[in-house]
Parts: sequence; structure tokens; C-alpha cells
Amino acid sequence: MTMAIRLIKGASSTRGPFALLCAAAGARIRYSTAAAVSSTTTTVTSTTTTPAGHGAIAHGDPSFLESVDIYFDKAAAIASTTPDILAQIKACNNILKVQFPLKCANGTVELIEGYRAQHSHHRLPVKGGIRMAPNVDADETMALAALMTFKCAVVDVPFGGAKGGIKIDPTKYSMNEKEAIIRRYTSELVRKNFIGPSIDVPAPDYGTGPQEMAWIKDTFEHLQPNDINGSACVTGKPLEEGGIDGRTEATGLGVFFCLREFLNDETLVARLGMTKGIKGKTFIVQGFGNVGRHTVDYIHGAGGKIIAIAEADGGLVDESGDGLDIPAVKAYHKKKGTITGFPGAKTMKFAPSILELPCDVLIPAALESQIHSGNAGNIKAKIVAEAANGPVTPLAETILEDNDVVILPDLLLNAGGVTVSYFEWLKNLNHIHFGRMSKRMEERGKRVLIDALENEFGNGHRFSDTVRSQVVKGNTEVDFVWSGLEETMLSSWECVKKIAEERKCNFRTAAYLIAIERIATCYRVSGIFP
Repeated sequence: MTMAIRLIKGASSTRGPFALLCAAAGARIRYSTAAAVSSTTTTVTSTTTTPAGHGAIAHGDPSFLESVDIYFDKAAAIASTTPDILAQIKACNNILKVQFPLKCANGTVELIEGYRAQHSHHRLPVKGGIRMAPNVDADETMALAALMTFKCAVVDVPFGGAKGGIKIDPTKYSMNEKEAIIRRYTSELVRKNFIGPSIDVPAPDYGTGPQEMAWIKDTFEHLQPNDINGSACVTGKPLEEGGIDGRTEATGLGVFFCLREFLNDETLVARLGMTKGIKGKTFIVQGFGNVGRHTVDYIHGAGGKIIAIAEADGGLVDESGDGLDIPAVKAYHKKKGTITGFPGAKTMKFAPSILELPCDVLIPAALESQIHSGNAGNIKAKIVAEAANGPVTPLAETILEDNDVVILPDLLLNAGGVTVSYFEWLKNLNHIHFGRMSKRMEERGKRVLIDALENEFGNGHRFSDTVRSQVVKGNTEVDFVWSGLEETMLSSWECVKKIAEERKCNFRTAAYLIAIERIATCYRVSGIFP
């Protein structure tokens, strides 16, 4: 199968090492002009520094969307799926661009630009977050939507992929202005039929969180008052608004589960000259947001040493040899709003250089394209665990693998968020929280068991109150959530590992192969309408 790669004329991806790599691999390169959307958009001026991931193009790497296509094509070349189905899987079904005015607090009117991409409708609803960032555009949104399609398929969550974005720097707007933006964006989605419990269910992403999701829910329910399942139109909500216990830490916990399984596999770690287990291993984490912060928490709790953390405004490097004091770093970050200046470690102003420090595991947990052809050769980690979406470009992957670095792919590693979003969606559709019908029944059954054991032992034997309370305790909602998440991540990891061994490919290609086969099966069985 010949690999066809689309390059945009005028983009730096049409020259340099990326084009040379494609030509050397025998890929058929098709050049085209970027699809322009007719618009009178007023560009929003921002002094915010563009995230480092978007500088990867300067090194000759493909764009984010092109990277996703390249990874897909690599797996498609060895898949058993027919070309017509592959084309159907790869295509982005819908991309919506909206523009609307915002009356700012200072009395001026600003034109706001937003996007929503629905990549695949092989399963409904489609699912994916909404981010707010100054670099949001159609290509980025489509790339993230495609990753959501494949991610859901890998972990067997019955959603198609989607993604949304609003092109603003949220730090430059007041709370009232952000609320107005979110509510108007939601109303545009409602008008275009791009949101609903059975259609398209957003979630938090970079620059958004539970508060924004609460505004989305409230707006949808006001515009669709007859939808009894309205609260299921969005996930990642506050608990008080129908959210689910355990959603906030879900992505980080999913990353931890997969890392734990990999590092507990004696065969895999032996190939890297490492010993088994997390304890004592050294970790560097890029990003101290929701994903990075919780990932660090669980690794630290399991005995791993966090030796450095990188953020946009600088980073911390441990000099004690024992790893950073994570509880103290978290407390400092909560108080100061930054990790720089933390007294228990060395502060480095140029955060990207932190990625190149020696460690066992490097965890990029920020934005896409953070490891590219310009810095991949300097990475000294043995494992790169992709907690972010698309943090490693195809050129960087080649360089890393030539240096015997193992990459644990984003399609699996950061799927914890959408997995628990699925649980929240189910909770909202059922109009009841997990454990409500079973908790007391479980406790009664366990008390009967404890009493029976005490009677069997005889001689007045009685378990202590501490033991009784621990054994008898019924499962709460978060117990169900964490159990379901662990089962999902572990079973998916075993599947990816098995395919990688059988097909003699890396873990990313194995994950894509699983996604392609599952989506292809759906299309084959469903047929074509009409």
C-alpha cells in the first residue's frame, strides 16, 4: 500500500527533513493549498506566548493534523481493512466554524471565533473536549477530533470523536466575559445541532474546566427544556451539577495505571535495562495542570521520584536526590499560581531544556508537538509516556526509536478522561448515581459474612471495630469509577501489548490497528444509508 501524504503549499512542512523523510520512505506526496473559510474575522490580539508545540513546524516537522494522518497511514498500511473503509475512517465528517460578537466590560465589541469538529459518526454521540486558547484553528480541532475517535475505539468506549475550541486567551477575559462567550458558543452549537446527549457531548480541555461545563449545561437546558436527559449534554461538570466523583483525576489516574502495568512487566523493562516497578524510578513531567498534577500525585504515592517539572513560565529541578516534595510543590502552586520560585528546588527559566535531562520516564502532559525533530535527539529518557494529545511528532518518534526510547502512546495513555466521561454520561442518562441502589445491600451482606465468621471461630472471637468497618464498607460512586477505569485501562493495555507483539510494531501503531479494526467492523456491519 502506497502512503499518500497531503502537504500544504507554503507551509514549512513542504520542505526540510519531513519532506525528505516522506520521499525516502517512498510516500506519494500530494501538495494542496490550505482550505480557506470565507470570513471577515477580526484577529484577536494577544500578548500570550504561543505554546511551544506550535513552534515544531520551524524544525521541519509536519503540522499536528498531518502528524495524526501520518500515524494513521502507517497503521493503515499493515491493516487488513479495505482502502474504501480506511478512507471513510480517516475523513472528518463535519467541521463547524462560528463567529459571534462579544460586548466587553470596557464597552468595546470583539468578534469571537470558535470551532467544533465531528470526526466520526460510526458511534453516537460523538465526544470530545472544548479548549480555549489563542492558537485554536480548524486543523488543530480536526486533529484532536480524529484522536478522540481512535482513542474511544482503543478503550472500547462507544463514542465517535469530536473536539471544539474557542480562539481566545482565557486569562485576558473576566469571569463574566468568559461566561458570555461560553453561553453564546453553546447556543451556536444548539442552533446547528452540534450538541445534545444523543448527538455531541463536550467536556473540559485546555483552558476550560467544571465551571465552563456547568454554563454549557445550563444554557442547553434553557434552550432545550423538554429534553429530560439534558444534563447528559456535557461531561466534566461539577458534582452539584450532575458530575461524577473521580472525573477530575481520571486522566492522570489512567496514565498512572498504564505506566504501572508497563513498569511491572519484567520482559518489557528488561529490554530497557531497567528493574521492575515504579518505586525508585525517576520521572520528569511537563505540565502541572489537571493531567500532570494528578499523574505526579499517583507516581509519588507509589514511590516514584519526580525529579523535575516543567511549566510554560519555567520549571523545577530537584537537587536533593530524593525527588521533589510533591505535597509541598502542590501547596506552593495553589498559593502562588506558579511552581517557579519553590524554595525546595532549583528554578529553571527555560522550561523546554528540562525535557532533555536524564530520567527513566519523561511524561509530556501539556500540549501537542512538544517533542519534535529539533529536540528529540537530546531526550535522555528511556520511556516517553504521552499524557498529552500528540506530544511527539512523527520525525521525533523515528529519532527516539532509533535511540531505543519506548513511547507509550496518547491513544491509550490519556484515555482515562473520556472513559470516566462515559461513566458520567451513563449516570446522567440513568438519573441516579453509582452505588445508590447497592451500597447498603453490600454492607448488609458483608455484616452477615462477618457474623458468620465470628460464630465459626467461636470462643467469643470478635473482629475489631476497625476491621469490621473496613470489610463492611459498601462501594461509593468513586469506588465504582476507579474500578471501571482501572479495568478499562488494564484490559486495553493488554490488547495493545498483544497486537504489538503479534504484528512486530510499536505500541502506537498497535493502538491505531485496534482502533481501525473496531471502527471498520462497525462500518461493515452498519452498511451505508440510504
